[in-house]
Amino acid sequence: MSLRLGDIVYSNCFPVHSKFLDQLPPDGVALVHGVPSVLNEMLARGDIDVSPCSSIEYARHADRYRLLPDVVIGSNTAVRSILLVGAPPDALDGGVVALTTASATSVVLLKVLLRTRWRVTPRFVWFDQARDDPFAMGAEAALYIGDLALDPHLHADAQSRVDLGVEWYAETEMPFAFALWQASGGSQAALMALASALVDSREYWRVNHTELATRHAARFNLDPAVLDVYWQGLEFNLDERMIEGVRTFYKLAFEIGEIPAVPPLVWI
Repeated sequence: MSLRLGDIVYSNCFPVHSKFLDQLPPDGVALVHGVPSVLNEMLARGDIDVSPCSSIEYARHADRYRLLPDVVIGSNTAVRSILLVGAPPDALDGGVVALTTASATSVVLLKVLLRTRWRVTPRFVWFDQARDDPFAMGAEAALYIGDLALDPHLHADAQSRVDLGVEWYAETEMPFAFALWQASGGSQAALMALASALVDSREYWRVNHTELATRHAARFNLDPAVLDVYWQGLEFNLDERMIEGVRTFYKLAFEIGEIPAVPPLVWI
């Protein structure tokens, strides 16, 4: 197979790509590293063939992409790495909420929850979470994602720290898929071989997760024990219940005007 595979540089992608990163990618697979928003753009331009991309990206461009089966970055309840920090959500009606530029799905998830769970309509501004202080920009709350959100010292004096995975489950009783492996190019044979290799890599992580956390924690600037616990709280199996969670998310995103239609799920 000959494929350019996007690799999200956050720790939540590592388990599915663990064998590729701990050893070597399969023959013919070249890894391209980036944050979710950049990989979304690269997949859309055809600069990569496959990537774990924001689940909302598929909904917005379902005519361009096909989904790989069996693998996902998701959660059943707490996700820990997608947080709304600052004023309590139900106090944000008419307020200012800063949205990270590093993710697309988390932004739409927050908008869904603000509208359906907390019944508030704030004003939104964007910020670069690696450089900007959203509260210095006048925000009353800010959405952080990824490994930065795992830092307990991040705005430690904030009035509220809301885990969006917990709130989604409380609202829908469904798991949430943050990223799906999506293909815009590559032969059918190459994609099927990659899908099998991804499942094998995920199982490599399941067997070796403690050792992998010890070996790779430094790349994410995390303590190995913290990283291992974080991984254990995530879901990497795209089963029927997770797929139903995807459909529920798309339905709610459509209802608030974030996607043009609820797309069918088209597989490789």
